[in-house]
Amino acid sequence: MALQGPIPVHFHQLFPHGCYAVGDIEPVKDFDASTPDRFVQSRDKQTGEPVWQIPVMDGDPSLKAAQKTVAVKLIAPTQPAAPAPMPGLPFTPVEFDGVTVTPYVNASGRLAYSIKAREIRPPRAGKDTA
Repeated sequence: MALQGPIPVHFHQLFPHGCYAVGDIEPVKDFDASTPDRFVQSRDKQTGEPVWQIPVMDGDPSLKAAQKTVAVKLIAPTQPAAPAPMPGLPFTPVEFDGVTVTPYVNASGRLAYSIKAREIRPPRAGKDTA
């Protein structure tokens, strides 16, 4: 099969109603390499770059509360910066570039997706960006 590894998707295919940062960008822990006394940051298997993550809320009003928040992993050599908060809004609208999804079966036996991106930025007008 020609389709192997992470599957590239457009941001607006994944979040057609947009998404909002609801936390900070933090390093992802490599649970195999870390010890109780030493934190080791996870690295991306394809690029070897450090992995960061940010929790985001999906703007889709039809989702149940438990389905709304997801972590997006960012692959970047240095810690990315989230866009500045917008005055008057409780959450910061964000978009991602270089998005991929990797399907997997989670601990409860259900299909889930790992979402990775190369860049986080403020939303652009229009939905024709990749």
